[in-house]
Amino acid sequence: MNAVLPVLLFALGGVLIGGAWSMHRQGASRGALWLVGTLAVLATAGGVLWLIPGDT
Repeated sequence: MNAVLPVLLFALGGVLIGGAWSMHRQGASRGALWLVGTLAVLATAGGVLWLIPGDT
């Protein structure tokens, strides 16, 4: 499970980034773009932080 979660978070981040880009091209409001973009950054950052070794 330790190797699966970061991959899922990166995949989610990619889907959200693609969705934000699609929304931008379709003329969505800035608030919606900020929300989806923020969620994409959080998911990607979560994937990166999960891969940082820690003391367990």
